[in-house]
Amino acid sequence: METRYRNWIGGEWVEARSGETFVSTNPARPAEELGEFPRSRGEDVRAAVDAAAQAFAAWSRTPAPKRAEILYRVARLLEERKEELARTMTREMGKVLNEARGDVQEAIDMAYYMAGEGRRLLGYTTPSELPSKACFAIRRPIGRIGLITPWNFPIAVPSWKILPALVAGNTLVWKPAEDTPRTAYEFARIFEEAGLPPGVLNVVFGYGEEAGRPLVEHPQIDMISFTGSTEVGRDVYTRAARKLIRVHLEMGGKNPIIVMDDADLDLAVEAIVWSAFGTTGQRCTACSRLIVHEPVYDRLIERLAEATQALRLGDGLDPDVQVGPLVNEVQLDRVHRYVELGIRGGATKILGGERATEGDLAQGYFYKPTLFVDVTPEMRIFREEIFGPVLCVVKARDYDEAIRLANDTTYGLSSAIFTRDIHLAMRAIEDLEAGITYINHGTIGAEIHLPFGGVKDTGNGGREAGLAALDEYTEWKSVYIDYSGRLQKAQGIE
Repeated sequence: METRYRNWIGGEWVEARSGETFVSTNPARPAEELGEFPRSRGEDVRAAVDAAAQAFAAWSRTPAPKRAEILYRVARLLEERKEELARTMTREMGKVLNEARGDVQEAIDMAYYMAGEGRRLLGYTTPSELPSKACFAIRRPIGRIGLITPWNFPIAVPSWKILPALVAGNTLVWKPAEDTPRTAYEFARIFEEAGLPPGVLNVVFGYGEEAGRPLVEHPQIDMISFTGSTEVGRDVYTRAARKLIRVHLEMGGKNPIIVMDDADLDLAVEAIVWSAFGTTGQRCTACSRLIVHEPVYDRLIERLAEATQALRLGDGLDPDVQVGPLVNEVQLDRVHRYVELGIRGGATKILGGERATEGDLAQGYFYKPTLFVDVTPEMRIFREEIFGPVLCVVKARDYDEAIRLANDTTYGLSSAIFTRDIHLAMRAIEDLEAGITYINHGTIGAEIHLPFGGVKDTGNGGREAGLAALDEYTEWKSVYIDYSGRLQKAQGIE
Protein backbone atom coordinates (compact mmCIF):
# COMPACT_ATOMS: atom_id res chain seq x y z
CA MET A 1 0.00 0.00 0.00
CA GLU A 2 1.44 3.37 -0.95
CA THR A 3 -0.78 5.99 0.71
CA ARG A 4 -4.30 6.61 1.91
CA TYR A 5 -5.89 9.43 -0.08
CA ARG A 6 -8.93 11.61 0.65
CA ASN A 7 -11.77 13.48 -0.99
CA TRP A 8 -11.33 17.20 -1.70
CA ILE A 9 -14.36 19.06 -0.38
CA GLY A 10 -14.52 22.78 0.37
CA GLY A 11 -10.76 23.10 0.09
CA GLU A 12 -10.10 20.35 2.65
CA TRP A 13 -8.87 16.79 2.16
CA VAL A 14 -11.32 14.60 4.07
CA GLU A 15 -12.16 10.93 4.56
CA ALA A 16 -15.43 9.44 3.40
CA ARG A 17 -18.02 9.81 6.16
CA SER A 18 -18.40 6.02 6.33
CA GLY A 19 -14.66 5.44 6.63
CA GLU A 20 -14.87 2.86 3.82
CA THR A 21 -12.17 2.70 1.18
CA PHE A 22 -11.19 0.92 -2.02
CA VAL A 23 -7.78 0.21 -3.55
CA SER A 24 -6.37 1.19 -6.93
CA THR A 25 -4.01 -1.30 -8.59
CA ASN A 26 -1.76 -1.59 -11.63
CA PRO A 27 -3.46 -3.57 -14.45
CA ALA A 28 -0.07 -4.78 -15.69
CA ARG A 29 0.66 -6.16 -12.20
CA PRO A 30 -2.55 -6.24 -10.14
CA ALA A 31 -0.66 -7.09 -6.96
CA GLU A 32 0.89 -3.61 -7.10
CA GLU A 33 -1.28 -1.14 -5.18
CA LEU A 34 -1.25 2.57 -6.00
CA GLY A 35 -3.28 3.83 -3.07
CA GLU A 36 -6.35 3.53 -0.89
CA PHE A 37 -9.23 5.89 -1.67
CA PRO A 38 -12.50 6.98 -0.03
CA ARG A 39 -15.53 4.93 -1.00
CA SER A 40 -17.85 7.92 -1.07
CA ARG A 41 -21.61 7.76 -0.77
CA GLY A 42 -24.53 10.16 -0.73
CA GLU A 43 -23.51 12.04 2.41
CA ASP A 44 -20.09 12.80 0.93
CA VAL A 45 -21.69 13.99 -2.30
CA ARG A 46 -24.05 16.23 -0.35
CA ALA A 47 -21.11 17.82 1.47
CA ALA A 48 -19.34 18.44 -1.83
CA VAL A 49 -22.44 19.99 -3.44
CA ASP A 50 -22.92 22.21 -0.37
CA ALA A 51 -19.33 23.41 -0.76
CA ALA A 52 -19.85 24.12 -4.46
CA ALA A 53 -23.06 26.01 -3.68
CA GLN A 54 -21.32 28.17 -1.07
CA ALA A 55 -18.46 28.99 -3.44
CA PHE A 56 -20.62 29.85 -6.45
CA ALA A 57 -21.51 33.46 -5.70
CA ALA A 58 -17.93 34.63 -5.20
CA TRP A 59 -16.47 32.58 -8.06
CA SER A 60 -19.11 33.58 -10.60
CA ARG A 61 -18.54 37.25 -9.74
CA THR A 62 -14.78 36.94 -10.09
CA PRO A 63 -13.84 38.62 -13.39
CA ALA A 64 -13.27 36.02 -16.07
CA PRO A 65 -9.70 37.25 -16.79
CA LYS A 66 -8.89 36.62 -13.11
CA ARG A 67 -10.41 33.14 -13.28
CA ALA A 68 -8.27 32.56 -16.34
CA GLU A 69 -5.08 33.43 -14.47
CA ILE A 70 -5.59 30.31 -12.37
CA LEU A 71 -5.98 28.23 -15.53
CA TYR A 72 -2.68 29.58 -16.82
CA ARG A 73 -1.05 28.44 -13.57
CA VAL A 74 -2.68 25.03 -13.99
CA ALA A 75 -1.17 24.80 -17.49
CA ARG A 76 2.32 25.61 -16.24
CA LEU A 77 2.09 23.12 -13.36
CA LEU A 78 0.92 20.43 -15.78
CA GLU A 79 3.92 21.17 -17.99
CA GLU A 80 6.28 20.88 -15.03
CA ARG A 81 4.78 17.55 -13.93
CA LYS A 82 3.93 16.04 -17.29
CA GLU A 83 6.31 13.10 -16.97
CA GLU A 84 5.35 12.34 -13.38
CA LEU A 85 1.63 12.44 -14.22
CA ALA A 86 2.14 10.29 -17.33
CA ARG A 87 4.00 7.61 -15.40
CA THR A 88 1.30 7.55 -12.72
CA MET A 89 -1.33 7.19 -15.42
CA THR A 90 0.50 4.32 -17.11
CA ARG A 91 0.85 2.47 -13.82
CA GLU A 92 -2.81 2.94 -12.96
CA MET A 93 -4.64 2.71 -16.29
CA GLY A 94 -2.16 0.72 -18.39
CA LYS A 95 -1.77 2.81 -21.56
CA VAL A 96 1.77 3.03 -22.89
CA LEU A 97 3.87 5.93 -21.64
CA ASN A 98 3.90 7.90 -24.89
CA GLU A 99 0.11 7.80 -24.99
CA ALA A 100 -0.05 8.87 -21.34
CA ARG A 101 2.15 11.84 -22.16
CA GLY A 102 -0.28 12.73 -24.94
CA ASP A 103 -3.15 12.50 -22.46
CA VAL A 104 -1.48 15.06 -20.18
CA GLN A 105 -0.56 17.24 -23.16
CA GLU A 106 -4.23 17.50 -24.09
CA ALA A 107 -4.91 18.95 -20.64
CA ILE A 108 -2.01 21.40 -21.02
CA ASP A 109 -3.34 22.54 -24.39
CA MET A 110 -6.88 22.82 -23.04
CA ALA A 111 -5.74 24.83 -20.03
CA TYR A 112 -3.97 27.39 -22.22
CA TYR A 113 -6.84 27.48 -24.71
CA MET A 114 -9.57 27.99 -22.12
CA ALA A 115 -7.48 30.48 -20.17
CA GLY A 116 -7.44 32.55 -23.35
CA GLU A 117 -11.24 32.50 -23.32
CA GLY A 118 -11.12 34.38 -20.02
CA ARG A 119 -10.54 37.55 -22.07
CA ARG A 120 -13.21 36.66 -24.60
CA LEU A 121 -16.22 34.57 -23.51
CA LEU A 122 -17.73 36.22 -26.53
CA GLY A 123 -21.34 37.28 -26.73
CA TYR A 124 -22.77 39.41 -29.52
CA THR A 125 -24.58 42.66 -30.23
CA THR A 126 -27.37 43.17 -32.69
CA PRO A 127 -29.40 46.19 -33.88
CA SER A 128 -32.72 46.83 -32.19
CA GLU A 129 -35.88 47.20 -34.20
CA LEU A 130 -36.59 50.35 -32.16
CA PRO A 131 -34.71 53.65 -31.96
CA SER A 132 -32.59 54.59 -28.93
CA LYS A 133 -32.39 50.99 -27.80
CA ALA A 134 -29.38 48.64 -27.50
CA CYS A 135 -29.54 44.82 -27.69
CA PHE A 136 -26.85 42.30 -26.83
CA ALA A 137 -26.40 38.75 -25.53
CA ILE A 138 -23.90 37.63 -22.89
CA ARG A 139 -22.80 34.32 -21.43
CA ARG A 140 -23.59 33.49 -17.80
CA PRO A 141 -22.48 30.46 -15.77
CA ILE A 142 -24.98 27.67 -15.29
CA GLY A 143 -24.26 27.13 -11.59
CA ARG A 144 -23.24 23.97 -9.78
CA ILE A 145 -22.16 21.25 -12.19
CA GLY A 146 -21.62 17.54 -11.56
CA LEU A 147 -18.90 15.85 -13.65
CA ILE A 148 -18.57 12.08 -14.10
CA THR A 149 -15.53 10.98 -16.10
CA PRO A 150 -14.08 7.69 -17.47
CA TRP A 151 -10.85 5.84 -16.82
CA ASN A 152 -9.47 5.64 -20.36
CA PHE A 153 -8.41 9.32 -20.50
CA PRO A 154 -8.15 10.15 -16.81
CA ILE A 155 -6.68 13.64 -17.28
CA ALA A 156 -7.61 14.68 -20.83
CA VAL A 157 -11.36 14.06 -20.57
CA PRO A 158 -11.71 15.74 -17.14
CA SER A 159 -9.77 18.70 -18.51
CA TRP A 160 -12.30 19.02 -21.37
CA LYS A 161 -15.00 19.51 -18.75
CA ILE A 162 -13.32 21.19 -15.78
CA LEU A 163 -11.43 23.93 -17.60
CA PRO A 164 -14.23 25.46 -19.71
CA ALA A 165 -16.66 25.09 -16.82
CA LEU A 166 -14.31 26.97 -14.49
CA VAL A 167 -13.44 29.82 -16.83
CA ALA A 168 -17.18 30.30 -17.42
CA GLY A 169 -17.71 30.82 -13.67
CA ASN A 170 -19.30 27.53 -12.57
CA THR A 171 -18.46 25.53 -9.45
CA LEU A 172 -17.96 21.79 -9.74
CA VAL A 173 -18.27 18.40 -8.09
CA TRP A 174 -16.18 15.80 -9.89
CA LYS A 175 -16.55 12.04 -9.50
CA PRO A 176 -13.60 10.41 -11.31
CA ALA A 177 -13.66 6.81 -12.48
CA GLU A 178 -12.97 4.26 -9.76
CA ASP A 179 -10.26 2.63 -11.88
CA THR A 180 -8.06 5.75 -12.00
CA PRO A 181 -8.41 7.62 -8.67
CA ARG A 182 -4.69 8.17 -8.15
CA THR A 183 -4.36 10.00 -11.47
CA ALA A 184 -7.43 12.09 -10.63
CA TYR A 185 -6.01 12.93 -7.21
CA GLU A 186 -2.76 14.19 -8.72
CA PHE A 187 -4.72 16.29 -11.22
CA ALA A 188 -6.87 17.79 -8.47
CA ARG A 189 -3.78 18.70 -6.45
CA ILE A 190 -2.62 20.87 -9.32
CA PHE A 191 -5.78 22.99 -9.08
CA GLU A 192 -5.20 23.36 -5.36
CA GLU A 193 -1.60 24.45 -5.89
CA ALA A 194 -2.67 26.84 -8.64
CA GLY A 195 -4.75 28.73 -6.08
CA LEU A 196 -8.29 27.73 -6.96
CA PRO A 197 -10.52 29.01 -4.13
CA PRO A 198 -12.02 26.46 -1.71
CA GLY A 199 -15.20 24.79 -2.91
CA VAL A 200 -14.88 25.81 -6.57
CA LEU A 201 -13.75 22.29 -7.52
CA ASN A 202 -14.64 19.38 -5.25
CA VAL A 203 -13.62 15.76 -5.80
CA VAL A 204 -15.41 12.69 -4.46
CA PHE A 205 -13.95 9.27 -5.17
CA GLY A 206 -16.11 6.18 -5.37
CA TYR A 207 -18.35 3.95 -7.47
CA GLY A 208 -21.08 4.93 -9.87
CA GLU A 209 -24.14 3.71 -8.00
CA GLU A 210 -22.84 4.89 -4.62
CA ALA A 211 -21.42 8.31 -5.53
CA GLY A 212 -22.33 9.03 -9.17
CA ARG A 213 -26.06 8.45 -8.81
CA PRO A 214 -26.46 10.74 -5.75
CA LEU A 215 -24.58 13.41 -7.69
CA VAL A 216 -26.93 13.12 -10.67
CA GLU A 217 -30.01 13.24 -8.43
CA HIS A 218 -28.92 16.01 -6.05
CA PRO A 219 -31.48 18.86 -6.13
CA GLN A 220 -28.81 21.60 -6.09
CA ILE A 221 -26.92 20.29 -9.13
CA ASP A 222 -27.81 22.42 -12.15
CA MET A 223 -26.07 20.34 -14.85
CA ILE A 224 -24.47 16.94 -15.34
CA SER A 225 -21.65 16.24 -17.79
CA PHE A 226 -21.01 12.53 -18.27
CA THR A 227 -18.56 10.56 -20.40
CA GLY A 228 -18.87 6.78 -20.40
CA SER A 229 -20.91 3.91 -21.76
CA THR A 230 -24.19 4.42 -23.59
CA GLU A 231 -25.99 2.17 -21.12
CA VAL A 232 -24.97 4.27 -18.11
CA GLY A 233 -25.45 7.50 -20.06
CA ARG A 234 -29.08 6.64 -20.74
CA ASP A 235 -29.63 6.10 -17.01
CA VAL A 236 -27.93 9.42 -16.19
CA TYR A 237 -30.07 11.21 -18.78
CA THR A 238 -33.29 9.70 -17.45
CA ARG A 239 -32.56 10.55 -13.82
CA ALA A 240 -31.40 14.10 -14.55
CA ALA A 241 -34.39 14.74 -16.83
CA ARG A 242 -36.70 14.45 -13.83
CA LYS A 243 -35.12 17.65 -12.55
CA LEU A 244 -35.23 19.36 -15.97
CA ILE A 245 -31.53 20.17 -15.77
CA ARG A 246 -29.05 20.32 -18.60
CA VAL A 247 -27.28 17.04 -19.38
CA HIS A 248 -24.22 16.66 -21.58
CA LEU A 249 -23.44 13.08 -22.66
CA GLU A 250 -20.40 11.68 -24.48
CA MET A 251 -20.82 7.94 -24.95
CA GLY A 252 -19.85 5.06 -27.19
CA GLY A 253 -18.64 4.53 -30.72
CA LYS A 254 -18.36 1.80 -33.34
CA ASN A 255 -16.07 3.70 -35.64
CA PRO A 256 -15.43 2.70 -39.28
CA ILE A 257 -12.42 3.14 -41.52
CA ILE A 258 -13.09 2.76 -45.25
CA VAL A 259 -10.19 1.82 -47.54
CA MET A 260 -10.82 2.37 -51.26
CA ASP A 261 -8.89 0.68 -54.07
CA ASP A 262 -6.82 3.80 -54.84
CA ALA A 263 -5.63 4.24 -51.22
CA ASP A 264 -2.01 4.33 -50.05
CA LEU A 265 -2.12 0.89 -48.41
CA ASP A 266 1.03 1.35 -46.34
CA LEU A 267 -0.37 4.54 -44.84
CA ALA A 268 -3.75 2.90 -44.32
CA VAL A 269 -2.29 -0.10 -42.47
CA GLU A 270 -0.25 2.12 -40.17
CA ALA A 271 -3.32 4.21 -39.36
CA ILE A 272 -5.61 1.19 -38.90
CA VAL A 273 -3.25 -0.48 -36.43
CA TRP A 274 -2.94 2.75 -34.45
CA SER A 275 -6.70 3.35 -34.49
CA ALA A 276 -7.69 -0.20 -33.59
CA PHE A 277 -5.04 -1.10 -31.02
CA GLY A 278 -3.85 2.23 -29.59
CA THR A 279 -4.85 2.43 -25.90
CA THR A 280 -5.52 -1.32 -26.30
CA GLY A 281 -8.68 -0.41 -28.20
CA GLN A 282 -10.08 1.33 -25.13
CA ARG A 283 -11.07 4.57 -26.85
CA CYS A 284 -14.51 5.77 -27.83
CA THR A 285 -12.87 6.77 -31.13
CA ALA A 286 -11.10 3.44 -31.71
CA CYS A 287 -11.58 1.84 -35.12
CA SER A 288 -13.69 -1.24 -34.54
CA ARG A 289 -14.91 -1.82 -38.11
CA LEU A 290 -12.68 -1.87 -41.19
CA ILE A 291 -14.50 -1.69 -44.53
CA VAL A 292 -12.29 -2.61 -47.49
CA HIS A 293 -12.96 -2.18 -51.20
CA GLU A 294 -12.84 -5.62 -52.86
CA PRO A 295 -9.97 -5.00 -55.30
CA VAL A 296 -7.47 -4.36 -52.46
CA TYR A 297 -9.01 -6.60 -49.81
CA ASP A 298 -6.53 -9.50 -49.93
CA ARG A 299 -3.45 -7.27 -50.11
CA LEU A 300 -4.63 -5.12 -47.24
CA ILE A 301 -5.50 -8.06 -44.99
CA GLU A 302 -2.09 -9.61 -45.57
CA ARG A 303 -0.26 -6.41 -44.63
CA LEU A 304 -2.60 -5.70 -41.71
CA ALA A 305 -2.15 -9.17 -40.23
CA GLU A 306 1.62 -8.84 -40.46
CA ALA A 307 1.61 -5.42 -38.75
CA THR A 308 -0.78 -6.57 -36.03
CA GLN A 309 1.24 -9.72 -35.34
CA ALA A 310 4.34 -7.57 -34.82
CA LEU A 311 2.78 -5.51 -32.00
CA ARG A 312 4.52 -5.98 -28.68
CA LEU A 313 2.44 -6.35 -25.52
CA GLY A 314 3.67 -5.48 -22.05
CA ASP A 315 3.98 -2.96 -19.25
CA GLY A 316 3.37 0.50 -20.69
CA LEU A 317 6.44 1.87 -18.90
CA ASP A 318 8.64 -0.24 -21.19
CA PRO A 319 9.57 2.02 -24.15
CA ASP A 320 9.52 -0.95 -26.55
CA VAL A 321 5.91 -1.87 -25.72
CA GLN A 322 3.12 -0.78 -28.09
CA VAL A 323 0.05 -2.34 -26.44
CA GLY A 324 -0.59 -2.29 -22.71
CA PRO A 325 -3.08 -4.22 -20.59
CA LEU A 326 -6.82 -3.81 -20.43
CA VAL A 327 -7.85 -1.76 -17.43
CA ASN A 328 -9.28 -4.55 -15.26
CA GLU A 329 -10.41 -8.17 -15.22
CA VAL A 330 -14.04 -7.26 -15.92
CA GLN A 331 -12.98 -5.56 -19.14
CA LEU A 332 -10.76 -8.52 -20.02
CA ASP A 333 -13.68 -10.92 -19.62
CA ARG A 334 -15.96 -8.63 -21.64
CA VAL A 335 -13.56 -8.54 -24.58
CA HIS A 336 -13.14 -12.30 -24.57
CA ARG A 337 -16.92 -12.85 -24.49
CA TYR A 338 -17.24 -10.76 -27.63
CA VAL A 339 -14.49 -12.77 -29.31
CA GLU A 340 -16.40 -15.95 -28.51
CA LEU A 341 -19.60 -14.38 -29.88
CA GLY A 342 -17.77 -13.57 -33.10
CA ILE A 343 -16.54 -17.13 -33.51
CA ARG A 344 -19.96 -18.62 -32.76
CA GLY A 345 -21.56 -16.11 -35.13
CA GLY A 346 -19.48 -17.35 -38.07
CA ALA A 347 -16.67 -14.79 -38.29
CA THR A 348 -13.15 -16.07 -39.00
CA LYS A 349 -10.51 -15.19 -36.41
CA ILE A 350 -7.14 -14.87 -38.10
CA LEU A 351 -5.16 -13.41 -35.18
CA GLY A 352 -5.32 -13.17 -31.39
CA GLY A 353 -8.55 -13.96 -29.62
CA GLU A 354 -7.06 -14.98 -26.30
CA ARG A 355 -5.54 -13.71 -23.11
CA ALA A 356 -1.75 -13.26 -23.25
CA THR A 357 -0.13 -15.59 -20.72
CA GLU A 358 3.52 -15.64 -21.78
CA GLY A 359 6.00 -14.78 -19.03
CA ASP A 360 5.22 -11.61 -17.08
CA LEU A 361 2.09 -11.04 -19.17
CA ALA A 362 0.33 -13.78 -17.25
CA GLN A 363 0.01 -11.66 -14.12
CA GLY A 364 -1.70 -8.72 -15.90
CA TYR A 365 -4.87 -8.11 -17.90
CA PHE A 366 -3.29 -8.53 -21.32
CA TYR A 367 -5.28 -9.54 -24.38
CA LYS A 368 -3.79 -10.30 -27.78
CA PRO A 369 -4.78 -7.94 -30.61
CA THR A 370 -7.50 -9.72 -32.55
CA LEU A 371 -8.51 -9.64 -36.22
CA PHE A 372 -11.81 -11.00 -37.55
CA VAL A 373 -12.64 -11.41 -41.24
CA ASP A 374 -15.80 -12.75 -42.89
CA VAL A 375 -17.79 -10.43 -40.64
CA THR A 376 -21.37 -9.59 -41.65
CA PRO A 377 -23.52 -6.64 -40.52
CA GLU A 378 -25.93 -8.73 -38.46
CA MET A 379 -23.16 -10.03 -36.17
CA ARG A 380 -22.95 -8.54 -32.68
CA ILE A 381 -19.22 -7.91 -33.07
CA PHE A 382 -20.08 -5.66 -36.03
CA ARG A 383 -22.83 -3.77 -34.17
CA GLU A 384 -21.83 -3.49 -30.50
CA GLU A 385 -19.00 -1.57 -28.87
CA ILE A 386 -16.34 -4.00 -27.60
CA PHE A 387 -13.89 -1.45 -26.14
CA GLY A 388 -10.87 -3.64 -26.58
CA PRO A 389 -8.23 -4.73 -29.14
CA VAL A 390 -10.65 -6.38 -31.58
CA LEU A 391 -11.02 -5.32 -35.23
CA CYS A 392 -13.77 -6.59 -37.55
CA VAL A 393 -13.09 -6.53 -41.31
CA VAL A 394 -15.84 -6.32 -43.93
CA LYS A 395 -15.61 -6.35 -47.73
CA ALA A 396 -17.42 -3.74 -49.87
CA ARG A 397 -18.14 -3.87 -53.61
CA ASP A 398 -17.98 -0.11 -54.15
CA TYR A 399 -18.07 3.28 -52.45
CA ASP A 400 -21.85 3.29 -51.98
CA GLU A 401 -21.84 -0.07 -50.22
CA ALA A 402 -18.92 1.03 -48.05
CA ILE A 403 -20.87 4.08 -46.91
CA ARG A 404 -23.96 1.97 -46.20
CA LEU A 405 -21.89 -0.39 -44.07
CA ALA A 406 -20.17 2.46 -42.26
CA ASN A 407 -23.48 4.10 -41.38
CA ASP A 408 -25.13 0.81 -40.37
CA THR A 409 -24.69 1.46 -36.65
CA THR A 410 -26.49 3.13 -33.79
CA TYR A 411 -23.33 5.12 -33.03
CA GLY A 412 -21.80 8.08 -34.83
CA LEU A 413 -18.63 9.42 -33.26
CA SER A 414 -15.59 9.09 -35.56
CA SER A 415 -15.05 7.87 -39.11
CA ALA A 416 -12.35 7.78 -41.77
CA ILE A 417 -11.77 7.07 -45.43
CA PHE A 418 -8.54 6.37 -47.33
CA THR A 419 -8.63 7.46 -50.95
CA ARG A 420 -6.65 9.61 -53.39
CA ASP A 421 -9.87 10.65 -55.13
CA ILE A 422 -10.82 14.15 -53.95
CA HIS A 423 -14.33 13.60 -55.29
CA LEU A 424 -14.87 10.55 -53.03
CA ALA A 425 -13.22 12.28 -50.09
CA MET A 426 -15.55 15.25 -50.30
CA ARG A 427 -18.56 12.99 -50.73
CA ALA A 428 -17.54 11.00 -47.66
CA ILE A 429 -17.45 14.15 -45.55
CA GLU A 430 -21.13 14.61 -46.36
CA ASP A 431 -22.15 10.94 -46.43
CA LEU A 432 -20.56 9.56 -43.24
CA GLU A 433 -22.93 9.84 -40.28
CA ALA A 434 -20.47 10.89 -37.58
CA GLY A 435 -19.40 13.91 -35.60
CA ILE A 436 -15.82 13.50 -36.82
CA THR A 437 -14.50 12.47 -40.25
CA TYR A 438 -10.85 11.98 -41.19
CA ILE A 439 -9.48 11.82 -44.72
CA ASN A 440 -6.37 9.60 -45.09
CA HIS A 441 -5.96 9.30 -41.32
CA GLY A 442 -7.26 6.94 -38.66
CA THR A 443 -10.25 7.55 -36.41
CA ILE A 444 -8.28 8.80 -33.40
CA GLY A 445 -6.29 11.97 -32.71
CA ALA A 446 -8.70 14.85 -32.04
CA GLU A 447 -7.35 18.38 -31.51
CA ILE A 448 -8.64 20.42 -28.56
CA HIS A 449 -9.66 23.54 -30.52
CA LEU A 450 -12.26 21.67 -32.59
CA PRO A 451 -15.60 20.36 -31.29
CA PHE A 452 -15.51 16.74 -30.14
CA GLY A 453 -18.65 14.61 -30.09
CA GLY A 454 -20.99 12.56 -32.19
CA VAL A 455 -24.48 11.80 -33.43
CA LYS A 456 -27.01 9.01 -32.84
CA ASP A 457 -26.38 7.03 -29.61
CA THR A 458 -22.92 8.55 -29.17
CA GLY A 459 -24.40 11.49 -27.28
CA ASN A 460 -27.27 13.92 -26.94
CA GLY A 461 -26.05 16.63 -29.28
CA GLY A 462 -23.46 18.44 -27.18
CA ARG A 463 -19.77 18.82 -27.88
CA GLU A 464 -16.58 18.89 -25.87
CA ALA A 465 -13.57 21.12 -26.62
CA GLY A 466 -13.19 24.15 -28.84
CA LEU A 467 -15.58 27.07 -28.59
CA ALA A 468 -18.44 24.55 -28.53
CA ALA A 469 -17.48 23.64 -24.95
CA LEU A 470 -18.43 27.12 -23.78
CA ASP A 471 -21.93 26.56 -25.15
CA GLU A 472 -22.20 23.51 -22.89
CA TYR A 473 -21.14 25.31 -19.72
CA THR A 474 -22.84 28.68 -20.14
CA GLU A 475 -26.35 30.08 -20.41
CA TRP A 476 -27.25 32.85 -22.83
CA LYS A 477 -28.70 36.03 -21.34
CA SER A 478 -30.30 38.66 -23.57
CA VAL A 479 -30.01 42.29 -22.48
CA TYR A 480 -32.15 45.22 -23.70
CA ILE A 481 -31.25 48.81 -22.82
CA ASP A 482 -33.85 51.41 -23.75
CA TYR A 483 -32.48 54.96 -23.48
CA SER A 484 -35.32 56.67 -25.35
CA GLY A 485 -36.95 57.96 -22.17
CA ARG A 486 -40.36 56.57 -23.16
CA LEU A 487 -42.11 53.21 -23.27
CA GLN A 488 -41.47 51.57 -26.63
CA LYS A 489 -43.40 48.41 -27.42
CA ALA A 490 -41.78 45.82 -29.64
CA GLN A 491 -43.34 43.72 -32.41
CA GLY A 492 -44.86 46.83 -34.00
CA ILE A 493 -47.39 47.40 -31.20
CA GLU A 494 -48.56 51.03 -31.17
